[in-house]
Amino acid sequence: MEPAKILVVEDENIVARDIATSLKRLGYAVPAVASSGEEAVERTVDTHPDLVLMDIVLRGKMDGIQTAQHIHDHFNIPVVYLTAYADEKTLERAKMTEPFGYILKPLEERELRSTIEIALCKSKTESKLRKSEESLATTLKSIRDAVITTDMKGLVTFMNPVAEALTGWKQEDALGKDVTEVFNIVNEKTRTPTEKPAA
Repeated sequence: MEPAKILVVEDENIVARDIATSLKRLGYAVPAVASSGEEAVERTVDTHPDLVLMDIVLRGKMDGIQTAQHIHDHFNIPVVYLTAYADEKTLERAKMTEPFGYILKPLEERELRSTIEIALCKSKTESKLRKSEESLATTLKSIRDAVITTDMKGLVTFMNPVAEALTGWKQEDALGKDVTEVFNIVNEKTRTPTEKPAA
């Protein structure tokens, strides 16, 4: 099995080399080291890493948090933050990008390895879940019967095209609405509306 590819994004050369050396010693591949957010995006395109280790404080137009958000949005690659700064405001900004980990400098190899392994495992699990959800959505959309799914509160979470045609509602308009607002079901015997269909 090939080692996981880790892109290192760190603007201090000596620190970047030390991190790359530690990663290689731990058995990971380091296809590139980037020193700015812009370069990190380029290296992500070039190398398709399995994970990005991202320093939060970077020189250039994009800091590490902005770069991580771009990588998350465009490439769906997990990011683990590296930083010497752990203030509350920075942590709150970082959390908005849904990182897979957060390591304080100076790095310890044991912590580095465990954080990377957990992040890679979580990424694989999320990828499998995403593929499963996409497959389910494709199946539900192709069913020739009307399908409306709800959460436990009876709020619409999905409608296939047949359900849209039957109800006159577009899925994006129906999402989060009470199912009885979108679709009325009547009792077969009494012909009265049911209070809540099964969720």
